[in-house]
Amino acid sequence: MIGIFSTHINNTAFEKIKNVLESTFISEGNVVKEFEKELTEKLGCINPVAVNSGTSALHLALILANVTEGDEVICPAQTFVATALTVLQQKAIPVFADIQYETGNICPKSIEKKITAKTKAIVPVHWGGYPCDMDEIIQIAEKYNLIVIEDAAHAPGAEYKGRMIGSISNFTCFSFQAIKHITTGDGGAICCKNQKDSNNAIIKRWFGIDRANSIPSILGERRYDITGLGYKYHLNDYSAALGLTNLEDFKERLEKRRAIARLYRESLKNVTGITLFKEMEDRKSAYWLFGMHVEKRENLIKALKTKGIIASVVHQRIDKNSVFGGIREDLDNQKKFDETQIHIPMHDALTEENVEYIINSIKEGW
Repeated sequence: MIGIFSTHINNTAFEKIKNVLESTFISEGNVVKEFEKELTEKLGCINPVAVNSGTSALHLALILANVTEGDEVICPAQTFVATALTVLQQKAIPVFADIQYETGNICPKSIEKKITAKTKAIVPVHWGGYPCDMDEIIQIAEKYNLIVIEDAAHAPGAEYKGRMIGSISNFTCFSFQAIKHITTGDGGAICCKNQKDSNNAIIKRWFGIDRANSIPSILGERRYDITGLGYKYHLNDYSAALGLTNLEDFKERLEKRRAIARLYRESLKNVTGITLFKEMEDRKSAYWLFGMHVEKRENLIKALKTKGIIASVVHQRIDKNSVFGGIREDLDNQKKFDETQIHIPMHDALTEENVEYIINSIKEGW
């Protein structure tokens, strides 16, 4: 069966992790620092702070943005639930804006219509790894004095008008969960344009203790004074070792994904019943997903399954969950998107033969 995802583990991971285990220092240490440095060098991230999940990164970003009880945070419903659950953790209110039917990304015009006196932040999600319209979103944020927190769980290595995702907004949050481009088993990172925010994130990820400047007393305990709420969100060296090795060949793996995407687009663009997602030349997708709109979607899913190929919506609108208050009736593009979107396999383990087989299987019809 050819699946939608495949977990990539670099061959060098075993030796790197073995070295960490043999050192017996497996908590947060120098390997985490090395991983953060490589995130800057290889992904262009600004002031990355490694944490134990993409969800933790989102939560920290909301905290650093001073999102508190009663505030409103605008985000799309086309995402995973973590995007909005972290808003609820702050006792704030997720406000769902509509998306662009052609991409699955949040619509800037809808964002502006959703802004009220209570709005504190905007959380654009780069659906499938394709960058949102960041210039328009940042312009809106500046107009209304709002913070932008990018949910880039799908988008390491993506580019927007020559700038790397992770270097554009106030905060950018990545996920290193098992099936993402770069896995640490579970993990994430928050990138902060402001160095002060980065310093605060480092303190808050470990209970609110300034670990670097808390010197142990003669009695053996660190000297510290926690002045604000902190969390157990730090990444450990064991996980960072896996992440480091998976960064080694990331550039090559990303180029492979882009080559597969080019072949998909060229081969499927004229297939009756399929409308490929829109792509613009001023940005580069990270291609965590390869999506399209399709007529008679369930028929396609069933036809591909008989050929040993998995197709999936991956996620549908999260406002359907009761915790968020139920489906919003004013998200017209979201409703349409939910009815036709589908994704076909896109991952590092795909061979040329796999890709050709998938393309031919689709062309055979459904």
